[in-house]
Amino acid sequence: MKGFILSSGIVLSWRELLVRFVLVFFCLALWPSGLVYWGIGLLVVAWLVDGGLSRFPDLLKEPLIQGVLVFCGVWGVGLLWSDFSVSLTGKWEKYFILLIIIPFFSLLNKERLPWVTGALISGYLGVVVLGGYQYAVLGEQGISLFGMSYLNFSSALGIGVILAVYGGWVTLSRMRWFLSALLWITALLLLFLQFRENARGILLSTVMILLLMFCLRYQVKGKVLASYLASIIAVTVLFAASSDVFHKRLEAIGSDLQLFQQGHYQTSVGYRLAIWDIGLHGLVDAPVIGHGSGMAKHYLQNSFMSYKEGIYQDLPEFHEAKHFHNELIEIGVHLGLLGILAFIFLLWCWFKTFKQHQMALLGGAIVCFTFLSGLTDTFLLYSRIPPFLLAVTAIAVCWQRYEGSLDLIDRKSPQIKGGIRKRSSMAR
Repeated sequence: MKGFILSSGIVLSWRELLVRFVLVFFCLALWPSGLVYWGIGLLVVAWLVDGGLSRFPDLLKEPLIQGVLVFCGVWGVGLLWSDFSVSLTGKWEKYFILLIIIPFFSLLNKERLPWVTGALISGYLGVVVLGGYQYAVLGEQGISLFGMSYLNFSSALGIGVILAVYGGWVTLSRMRWFLSALLWITALLLLFLQFRENARGILLSTVMILLLMFCLRYQVKGKVLASYLASIIAVTVLFAASSDVFHKRLEAIGSDLQLFQQGHYQTSVGYRLAIWDIGLHGLVDAPVIGHGSGMAKHYLQNSFMSYKEGIYQDLPEFHEAKHFHNELIEIGVHLGLLGILAFIFLLWCWFKTFKQHQMALLGGAIVCFTFLSGLTDTFLLYSRIPPFLLAVTAIAVCWQRYEGSLDLIDRKSPQIKGGIRKRSSMAR
């Protein structure tokens, strides 16, 4: 046989079937521990088999691709002034996972898009169900079956809240009342579940992004905006009041700060403040180009004993020193202001890609969520969440490109309903 016949009568070549299988596998492989790396490998192979290199020049026109290449390129250049043998011991290599946007974006076309979208949604819903089951039945956080920490799971929930709220607005603008209500109910359920996880910084980022989204969406409608903001605040207070986990984490902040002032740093907040202190000192030591790619972990471990006469020397017993729990400080110690500017350029290009496809509100929400979440952790070093966000971005852009159906349409201006109908030169 030269191909595979679908139930609709469409004949797929074996190459096309392989590409679709790899795309679906990649979307489902995002969540189980370690499986994403197999997905990345297969994705690259499928891209090469599908002639992806010939489409690379067209792909460079996308701002997000430019931002990722510049960001990862700076990390590669940073090896020139680092100790290469030391640099191999950290987690910084995970920043290069962002490069998966190249093969993933290139492989998407109108025919493959429904398959990929269905796989990404199915995988995400499966994660939410497993996480909800683990909390409700087992009383545990994260997803132990997938080796998924509460930080990763809370991040996934926060992204789901943002997407569900935005999707509710899009479907409402097209008079799909039931689907819109279903999406907003889903957003409430995801936010409720997120309040049951320990990730305080990521939860706060989600709430702040919700407030920002409503402010941008209804900025010219004062009374409507006030009512929505009051509703968000009321829901937040209600969920917070009903969550024992949130109460404990909130109380811990006060006690941790008191202990920190007394010189006791072996607490969640105390540890972060201590390593941020070390990290800022490391940035000041090498402000322009940093200490080199992969050197942050080495600098942190050495500073425990030497910085401020060793007042933080007991911290490794409390928590293993892997990174600085702050994206800007982490990048700054590695690459100085050069790396921080590359990171800001990446975020700007990410937003610009959404804006060019008439989804500035969604792009602003995703970029701001990424930035805010990175203030309390190294968000882009998560092995699951950045690839998921990049996949969401690529799928959203392609839906907009082929269908023009994801921008927020004003019903009083039906002339813009056509959206973006032009196909990119990547489309085959």
